[in-house]
Amino acid sequence: MRALILLLALLMPPMAAACGADTDCRIGDRLYRIALPEGAARSGPVPAIVWAHGYRGSAAGVMRNGSMRKMLSDAGYALIAAEGLGGSWTLPNGPRTPDSDGSEEFSYFDALVADVVTAHGVDPDRILVSGFSAGGMMVWNLACHRPTLFAGFIPFSGTFWKEPPQACAAPASSVIHIHGTQDKTVPLTGRPIADTHQGVVEDALAMYRAHGDFGPSSYYQIGPLTCRSRQNAEGKILQFCLFEGGHSFRTEFLGHAINEMIEAGRI
Repeated sequence: MRALILLLALLMPPMAAACGADTDCRIGDRLYRIALPEGAARSGPVPAIVWAHGYRGSAAGVMRNGSMRKMLSDAGYALIAAEGLGGSWTLPNGPRTPDSDGSEEFSYFDALVADVVTAHGVDPDRILVSGFSAGGMMVWNLACHRPTLFAGFIPFSGTFWKEPPQACAAPASSVIHIHGTQDKTVPLTGRPIADTHQGVVEDALAMYRAHGDFGPSSYYQIGPLTCRSRQNAEGKILQFCLFEGGHSFRTEFLGHAINEMIEAGRI
């Protein structure tokens, strides 16, 4: 994966100007923003979280989440805010993208990772990807189609449109899915929207369990999260954590998922 990232970086045109948390970083006709942790220039390559925003979100909006930025900076992580075209992601079976295979977005994330590695000193082996709502849907699609691009995948309150893919690219990676039990925007059992419908979360988890040959469940409680955890022979983890609540995101839940990825040896 490191060789592929460096090859992509060599093929991309150089950035026109410096960029960061308050200025767009351009890659072709797309963009992202990045907030590096304090002292990053002195400590070598840094781990990072790539964040995929929800519907009608933006990279600039993600950077206004002071709680998430502080938590990640304090832990030594860069926050990389990806941005979909027009505040949306071109996902398979989506209401406005029924014929998409997702390749446009997958190419964008390939280029984003290559750019943050070469331009900002991000460690290519310690990048997690996470996102909320439509961003969580994007994360699930990346877990299936780009399993080696990231060290692990943390979708919040989003899953595949309509149904899981028939097959995913090998090898399976580590996934931690977090969802509210009373979510009415993206219910656990899905809901119809336009000519399609949101998928069932348990269907996505069952598909990925079979894909990665994950073992039997164990359960644990940590704060407001009730979690079901599985592991496979390669040490990858598949976790499903529920909290009492609706369609919402809490920084502490992301912190929990990062800690679980660390304990599993993913980063």
